[in-house]
Amino acid sequence: MTTEELILDAEKKALAGESLPRDTMIKLLEIHPDSQTADVLGAAARRVAAAVTGNKARIWASIGVDYKACAMNCRFCSFGQAWGAAQDTYTLTAEEILSYAGKFVSNGADWITLRTTEDYAFSHLVALAGKIRQEIPGGYRLVANTGEMNALRAEELKSVGFSIAYHAIRLREGIDTPFSPSERGETLEEIRGSALDLAFLVEPIGVEHTNEEIADTFLLAMKHGAKLSGAMARVPVKGTPLYDQGLLAERRLAQITAVTRLASGYSAPDICVHPPSKTAMAWGANVVVVDVGAVPRAIGVSASEWNGFDIQRARGWFEESGYHHGT
Repeated sequence: MTTEELILDAEKKALAGESLPRDTMIKLLEIHPDSQTADVLGAAARRVAAAVTGNKARIWASIGVDYKACAMNCRFCSFGQAWGAAQDTYTLTAEEILSYAGKFVSNGADWITLRTTEDYAFSHLVALAGKIRQEIPGGYRLVANTGEMNALRAEELKSVGFSIAYHAIRLREGIDTPFSPSERGETLEEIRGSALDLAFLVEPIGVEHTNEEIADTFLLAMKHGAKLSGAMARVPVKGTPLYDQGLLAERRLAQITAVTRLASGYSAPDICVHPPSKTAMAWGANVVVVDVGAVPRAIGVSASEWNGFDIQRARGWFEESGYHHGT
């Protein structure tokens, strides 16, 4: 079977609701991202996106709640205490968070994510969700991106209005991070057994990660029942240990996103790319993220949207790629 035949077979499997074998994913990831064959891959993934999503785009607005040096020292994160980049400490007030969330909802965000550091009090996260739900009406979904959790915490998050938890076993977990992959897997299973949906992207992808690592991380997301997946590139922050590795090329990120689209089929209908990429949208991504507040890909607190990428720009990019956003 030629590579182009393999791509068409993967498309057929995705549309039939069949999962892709690991070796097929790896072969698709081996395609040179700057080749014409990669364009064929992207076009196939875009056709699958059209069939699975009805060309409906979604915008995920993420609010980084607290900014502080973190003792966990993940080698890709600007918050790492050992790197000395995070000098200040700042926690967004409830009023600031409500202001951001209200603006995002009024502009049509589908998801509002509250992202916290490892040390942020769970009780405060629960209280914030209650305030948001009470004061900001709308059909948006609330997402928790926080630390490990058990069944009781997952149930409490659901009870105050969260419907999704973001959690991942990251690339080289336990090597570039101090976290235990097995403990993170336990949290993923707690989420799977709860009323919360799971969002789990392949992340943070660098130039050094192998096709096998990328495929295996995606398959972990599927194993744990992710309803939203996709690909997130590592953004190099000066001073962090992995800074010198640089940034993944956009077509490579788009290629990985396309493979996740083909491999997820109808199981994870929403496929996200981060940072936002027009190429990845054209190759099957129907979700992008708008970031404010404490962003682990930057130093300091972003009072406005990170990198100037706001909901209006996201909607414009999606329209250029043939998607529609909103009702």
